[in-house]
Amino acid sequence: MKIKEVYVRWIGIPILAIVINGLVKHDQPDSWILQVLISMVFTGIFWNGAYLIFQIHRKRFPEITQTPRRIFSTIITLAVFLLVFASGIRMVFGYVTISDIIADWTLIFDKAEINFIAAYMIGSVYESVYFFEKWKNTIEQNEALKNQQVRTQFEVLQNQMSPHFLFNSLNTLTTLIAENQNTAISFTERLSEVYRYILQNKEKELVTLEQELEFAKNYLYLLQIRYPENLHVTFDIDDQFHHSHIAPLTIQILVENCIKHNIISKTNPLNIEIYVQNGKSIVVKNNLQVKKVIEKSTKTGLVNIKKRYKYLCDQSIDVITTSQNFMVAVPLINVVESQNELIQAEA
Repeated sequence: MKIKEVYVRWIGIPILAIVINGLVKHDQPDSWILQVLISMVFTGIFWNGAYLIFQIHRKRFPEITQTPRRIFSTIITLAVFLLVFASGIRMVFGYVTISDIIADWTLIFDKAEINFIAAYMIGSVYESVYFFEKWKNTIEQNEALKNQQVRTQFEVLQNQMSPHFLFNSLNTLTTLIAENQNTAISFTERLSEVYRYILQNKEKELVTLEQELEFAKNYLYLLQIRYPENLHVTFDIDDQFHHSHIAPLTIQILVENCIKHNIISKTNPLNIEIYVQNGKSIVVKNNLQVKKVIEKSTKTGLVNIKKRYKYLCDQSIDVITTSQNFMVAVPLINVVESQNELIQAEA
């Protein structure tokens, strides 16, 4: 069970005040109780002020990769804070005056070493706890993403390798062999590319949009052979977005949902549009003509994508349903290589 920081602080302040009071040689003949109370005032102000400084710098430099910058900036700010407020408190208690400091500026550093040692010892504890919490959270997020990737691999492979999918593909291939051998060869090559992509990228967190689109087109080719007049797909994606990144199999899952949940017939053709919106998201949109009876589904496709993107870039997946259309907008991700690490940012 975690101990609340506020309890540690308010218990630690009087304890540290007593310890410091025992270490510091006092110039004024005050009683021991008064000396401890004054020491508690100093310690309370310094500890709470230092805590506020730590919190500000954590918000400013929150990532593990920013740890050196956060520590350096915290040390400088903390040193200035200790010197300024130590002199101010001593003037409040009448130990020194502004005239004294002007006459001898070295009074600013009187007993500063004790304040610095105490502050930096406490600060080391705070920084260590913060660092290991961030480190632990990163590991947990990576494990959660890895588990989600495993579930994605299983679900996609289960769908693609299912007897239903294979039966339809082989049945289509058999018909093509009898009717058009050239198309049959092309169909076989595209089917091979679909499985190759899945096997090559099933363990990756991200792929380029160009790779994902090539895979999606191969997948759609197989579907359009089955629905030559009833399935219409258009792509409207400028080449400038091809180097953006996306979670693998995302478009395939969204297209599969379109096929699975909507009627496809000559009287009700299914129209799917895949395009980039505002340079930030890849959108898969279809006209809405929901089946009354939907084939067996795990109903985890969108949930799967949402969870993966939560870990990848903490961006939301937008799902919009109107009376005529169903749309899913997935954020594009820019990946920048820096110091052998991949830093992900919203496009």
